[in-house]
Amino acid sequence: MTVHPQAAACKNWREAASVLNPGTQAFIDGEYRPARSGATFPTVNPATGSIIAHVAACGATDVDDAVVAATRAFSAGHWANAAPAARKAVLQRFADLVEADAESFALLETLDMGKPIRDSLSIDVPAAVRCLRWFAEATDKLYDEIAPTHGDALAMIRRTPVGVVAAIVPWNFPLVTAMTKIAPALAAGNSVVLKPSELSPLSAIRLGQLASEAGLPNGVFNVVPGVGPEAGKALALHEGVAALSFTGSTAVGKLLMGYAGRSNLKKVSLECGGKSANIVLADCPDIDRAVEAAAMGAFHNQGQICNAGTRLILERPIRDVFLEKLVALTRTFLPGDPLLPETRFGAMASAAHAARVRDFIGKGIGEGAQRLTGEGPALPGILPESCIRPTIFAGVSNAMTIAREEIFGPVLSVIDAADMDEAITIANDSPYGLAAAIWTRNLSRALKIERRLDTGLVWINTVRVGDITVPFGGVKASGNGRDKSLHAFDNVTHRKSVWADLSA
Repeated sequence: MTVHPQAAACKNWREAASVLNPGTQAFIDGEYRPARSGATFPTVNPATGSIIAHVAACGATDVDDAVVAATRAFSAGHWANAAPAARKAVLQRFADLVEADAESFALLETLDMGKPIRDSLSIDVPAAVRCLRWFAEATDKLYDEIAPTHGDALAMIRRTPVGVVAAIVPWNFPLVTAMTKIAPALAAGNSVVLKPSELSPLSAIRLGQLASEAGLPNGVFNVVPGVGPEAGKALALHEGVAALSFTGSTAVGKLLMGYAGRSNLKKVSLECGGKSANIVLADCPDIDRAVEAAAMGAFHNQGQICNAGTRLILERPIRDVFLEKLVALTRTFLPGDPLLPETRFGAMASAAHAARVRDFIGKGIGEGAQRLTGEGPALPGILPESCIRPTIFAGVSNAMTIAREEIFGPVLSVIDAADMDEAITIANDSPYGLAAAIWTRNLSRALKIERRLDTGLVWINTVRVGDITVPFGGVKASGNGRDKSLHAFDNVTHRKSVWADLSA
């Protein structure tokens, strides 16, 4: 599925938003239902401050209902034991339904999260559809193994579904991230309980109906909206959950690992925070291209990206010219109304998160960094409290707060390096290890640098690109496990060894 950004210009999105009637209930055992407590929470449009809907606030009882339904469905075997080709056909229909409903999903993402409608329609929804199609196609292409034993034995290594997979996903890319979790889990034959962020639950709730229409048996796919300390914690502690896949902050990831240890030692895969270094060396092959990549790599999605290149490390001979071009480009990045097709930068995900980012900006100024961009009034279409302009700090040392902590907003720290070795030292001097980038015209040099970078992903002469075929994940405080690619099946399957004695 490919949608050109101009497609967003063909629709009156304000009018579409005015008649939108999103689902708000939990989806458990093939049915929508309120939380057992009757509690709800508001999901708010951060660009306007208006309440979009009141959503079921699921608690531990609802989570238990979902896990019991998922367990029952797994044990029944209608999905888990179905022929891979049969599961593949259902998931392909699921992808067709999501694609047919692309405009509704795009609108839900934009209203819930404040991202520009052009991005929701041309980037987020197509990526989610491609992910689901890819894992659907992979369903009947996974082979087991035969071990090279002696002739009197047959030893098989089988990949088996774990049972119930809990997926806890963040608010920055709600639909895409959810799909990277649920698609491989379903393809492998598991049942799934999805817990979306309370800031952006609407697209996940919509998935429930389409999963049922596609032919997933009742209980195989469930959605439990709710706040993390209640619904998320209950999932992580539940004895019936066999694997937990999480994307979000490192602090929460640590809590979830602890909950897994306190319960049944469930498998845990974590894609957590990042503070990615973007290293531009003096022999950068194309300064203008590197400048544009540095800006988009730091500021796309309002900077709310785990692998954003938020530490720009410049070798000193090119520092001044690079910064001049970068500042000029960044000043053209003006936040606007997310529902206007021409808007490229939208609102922060919430006023509370924007306040947190402003606090980091204040710390940067207080610690002596030089603010080069970011000041200016809010523009029409966004509440001032939810609007932050892309901000560049120069004169940053790697010891400053803005260089150490994940801000998760449009804040870029520029750090000088005398040479390649110092740049690598700075890049590795971080608790995080999600991604890094290198710009040099010497491929041999780039590959030598890559080996020295302690990250899960390295880009060479580009930033923040990827594909469903390439694993994504980090090391150190950025987590463990991998999303995307065939390696994602490792998160949601076990390896079972079978030994048959053939000597009789």
